[in-house]
Amino acid sequence: MLGLLLLFGLIHSGGAALRSHAEARIGARIWRLIFAAASIPSAVVVIGYFLAHRYDGLRLWNLQGVSGMVPMIWILTAISFLFLYPATYNLLEIPAVLKPKVRLYATGIIRITRHPQAIGQILWCFSHALWIGTSFMLFTCAGLIGYHLFAVWHGDYRLRTRFGDAFEDLQKNTSVFPFMAIIDGRQQLSWQEVLRPAQLGIAIAVGIFWYAHRFIPLGSATFLSSKLEGLLS
Repeated sequence: MLGLLLLFGLIHSGGAALRSHAEARIGARIWRLIFAAASIPSAVVVIGYFLAHRYDGLRLWNLQGVSGMVPMIWILTAISFLFLYPATYNLLEIPAVLKPKVRLYATGIIRITRHPQAIGQILWCFSHALWIGTSFMLFTCAGLIGYHLFAVWHGDYRLRTRFGDAFEDLQKNTSVFPFMAIIDGRQQLSWQEVLRPAQLGIAIAVGIFWYAHRFIPLGSATFLSSKLEGLLS
């Protein structure tokens, strides 16, 4: 699992590091399609392997029968999705329908944290580690959180290199730790910016994932895992 996460990180962050050079040579749309063609399948493999092996290893704790645990896990997961998938970019840029652009964002969820995806991933790991409680899950969470902490540094580095003083101003007025910039007066929270129509789509996605959890077929997950292990061997 750690090897797969490392491979995904190399593809994803490596592609991000190459973005400006690649776009200058082949154009933003072509590079986005190449980047998506590499990143999305690697993410699917990681998710499939995780689903197949999430209960592997030692069972360190089992809180699944504790009263109130299910709604708490789903609340934490829903909050994590609001951070993981905010409308900080135009969704039509992902398949290059619109020309992808690098922008500085200083509004919306960025007022709460400059790196919402890292915060969302940490929340997701916390909630799922509570629920699953296996050594495999702990290693998965360690890999995911470690990668996202690197991505915090790497993302700031790339934006500082690209935007210079404009990013320095943004960094001074935002925080990585949620709500810290608001608490110390560098930011003011605007719920009108945070509660955007796109968040309704996230809420619907959370509902779909909640409903789909009961249909996750062990057989297909095991099949994907066996195919992956065959490729790796």
